[in-house]
Amino acid sequence: MRSRPIAGRHLGWSDEDLSSKPYDGFALTADGAMHVAARTDLPGVTPAMIDWWFGWHSDSPERYKLWHPLAHVHAAWLSPPPAGTRGRARYVGQTSIVDEYIGSNLIRAAISFVPPRTLGFADASLDDGEKATIVCARTGLGDLPIDVGYLVHHVRRTATGSEMRSRFWIGGPYSAGRSGPIGSVMARAARLLMRPTEADARSLFVHCAEEMQHLASFLPALYAEFQSRD
Repeated sequence: MRSRPIAGRHLGWSDEDLSSKPYDGFALTADGAMHVAARTDLPGVTPAMIDWWFGWHSDSPERYKLWHPLAHVHAAWLSPPPAGTRGRARYVGQTSIVDEYIGSNLIRAAISFVPPRTLGFADASLDDGEKATIVCARTGLGDLPIDVGYLVHHVRRTATGSEMRSRFWIGGPYSAGRSGPIGSVMARAARLLMRPTEADARSLFVHCAEEMQHLASFLPALYAEFQSRD
């Protein structure tokens, strides 16, 4: 996979790219970052199901563990989502604190979901759950005020369900302090001392492929049973 430089708020992947670049792989960059890309076929899954899932799974550790029974340990919202919301409206603006294994490393991550437009994604199809959706988040450390990157999961309908293309930009210029001067100092130290390795990139690539393939195996039935209850 060829790495691409950050391009403003698009992170090097804009609306025009939503219909192209279906590649898989990972790359390390000279500025200390890693880029990871993974494509997953989701038979029987609609984009609306993905939005529902991201608003549903952090309500309890048991739900989160469904996604990857071997690697997922715990998940909880930093603060409860607004009552009566569902789908994208339930998770955007919220932060999920998750404990999971990426490879053999147990990490605690803070995943802060943001509106797609804040990362430059404004295509009208992304607002129609029958056509497409895109999950966007700032990723960081759960126990320290440091953000380390971004993630994007773009989902679009296909003849048999949906296709998901996931992208991660981690480390290097994507790291920043989350709360004032202390966080900024810690982020600068992290950029110097915690450079992602090829093993880190490969582990994230494998983890994403495993959890999304497994999600596709049970999400249609789960959605049919529970989506009207929450």
